[in-house]
Amino acid sequence: MAALAAARLTRPSALHALAPLRLASCSSLIARTGPSTALNHRLDGSHRRRLHQAAPLAHENPLGIPRREANPAPKLPRRGGPPPRSRIRGVKNIIVVASGKGGVGKSTVAANLALALAKTSPLGRAPRVGLLDLDIFGPSVPMLMGLDHAGEPAMNEQNKLLPLQNHGIKTMSIGYLLPPDPNTPVVWRGLMVQKAVQQLLFDVDWTDGQGDLDVLVIDMPPGTGDVQLSLGQLVVVDGAVIVSTPQDIALIDARKGVAMFQKVNVPITGLLLNMSHYTCSSCSVPHELFGSADKFTKAANELGLEVLGNVPLVTSVSDGGDAGRPVMTQSSPEGDEVRSTMRSVAERVWDWLASRPRENVGVRG
Repeated sequence: MAALAAARLTRPSALHALAPLRLASCSSLIARTGPSTALNHRLDGSHRRRLHQAAPLAHENPLGIPRREANPAPKLPRRGGPPPRSRIRGVKNIIVVASGKGGVGKSTVAANLALALAKTSPLGRAPRVGLLDLDIFGPSVPMLMGLDHAGEPAMNEQNKLLPLQNHGIKTMSIGYLLPPDPNTPVVWRGLMVQKAVQQLLFDVDWTDGQGDLDVLVIDMPPGTGDVQLSLGQLVVVDGAVIVSTPQDIALIDARKGVAMFQKVNVPITGLLLNMSHYTCSSCSVPHELFGSADKFTKAANELGLEVLGNVPLVTSVSDGGDAGRPVMTQSSPEGDEVRSTMRSVAERVWDWLASRPRENVGVRG
């Protein structure tokens, strides 16, 4: 599978201050055929993404995915209301992991929640679980799942991206579509971000001929901006897990995240306290390094939300994430409390999904 070769910022017109990263395969040099022609080629029998040459329309295809005429993803209208919300084709349930604050461990929680859901299924069979990284500017899923050197995803016959899989979880992230240099930033304005979110939501084949996903966990970026609004307007979300640490500075933004999801009719499954305490190996006494968990519990009560669990701070979580081995895939005694907590959270999420009435909407993708 070929790696991406380069990213180039262009300035085609005053209306488009920033064009998308130019994504192309380095397998061969391909001649350009005209200002509106998309180039298509195959590599090792698989479809690859096409490099569109129409700079004025670049914001419509920031990921460089070949155009699909059949059942295209919805477009956010420039005037009027948003399109009707829909389900994602090939996905039965969606759980988002979010917080208004950055640095509270959302991505780590999302990866381990996906793995915990796969280990605690009430379905009587191995569930099909996916993990979608919607953090456009700081994607973490590739490294957390040990796929940061996996290369560019292949495409199916319908020009949809095929997820990359590890630890039994199907994943997709913009990180797979960026140049291999980890220092390359994504420098996009809001319109580009919105379209990239649409493509990651609707231009991925989660089934891959193996059946629908039972649940898709979506790792959200921090804040309450374009990505959160686009998701809430376009997709039916079955529940949101709000992650925070105990500090007031984090809880302030967590409250904002809850309020934002409530405004776009995304139900809140509950709150999860991350890095709640550290247990010293020499004294076996829990230390609340970032403040008392009582503040977190008080905030949950004031919001009328359930506390899903308290995840302790252990080095195997961060070390395993850096190495592409989430703590749910480990067996060291140090991570036992984290694994037990995440299994409990996953069981409550499964119970939540089973109790929710299913909204009757259309399907896109």
